[in-house]
Amino acid sequence: MALILNLETSTTVCSVSLAKGGKVLALKKTEEENSHSKILTIFIEDIFKENNIDIKTIDAVAVSKGPGSYTGLRIGVSAAKGIAYGLNIPLISINTLKIMVVRVLEENAKLKNDKSILFAPMIDARRMEVYTAFFNNNLEMKTDISADIIDESSYLGELSKHNIHFFGNGAPKCKETIISTNAHFIENIYPSADNMAPLSEKAFLNKDFEDVAYFEPFYLKDFIAAVPTKHIYG
Repeated sequence: MALILNLETSTTVCSVSLAKGGKVLALKKTEEENSHSKILTIFIEDIFKENNIDIKTIDAVAVSKGPGSYTGLRIGVSAAKGIAYGLNIPLISINTLKIMVVRVLEENAKLKNDKSILFAPMIDARRMEVYTAFFNNNLEMKTDISADIIDESSYLGELSKHNIHFFGNGAPKCKETIISTNAHFIENIYPSADNMAPLSEKAFLNKDFEDVAYFEPFYLKDFIAAVPTKHIYG
């Protein structure tokens, strides 16, 4: 079982967790906007001090890699890379959208066994744009991550075949625009470091590590926003 420090800074929420064997030992979190640069290092220091654990004993550091806020991702990744380099430990990156799906499944047990459902975590981009991808209940990504502009026709093909649960700070754009009995909305879902724990543990066991020197966040900047068309795999 690995002792892993998890950092999540992709949205307005800033959070840090310490986990062993995929189980959370401690969590620090704030929803104060624009606080990441000043609070992240304090959270990291406090989480070790308060739990009487030496940071030198961790086996890896994991960071939410995006998509998300450009500034937030830079802050989190810079801190994670610094720790990984300084301690000569592995760096793990976790898909931010997948972290949100973990949160939904942990908080909604009845959804775990329904294979017909698709999950659409959404991160607010700008205007009517969101960063999103569709996942199934096994945390498998069924579409590529994309930047989608939301309008009345968004995801109608998928909604004709699936119940889709939308969540995240970009989901209100769909709630205001999409009319379908198969569209469901879950509130108060955001990426958080505690939900990274099972994902970072799995990555550690699979030795799914990043190159500390060259790793960069996934900004999704190369995408040109257009009317969304999803192509679901499988």
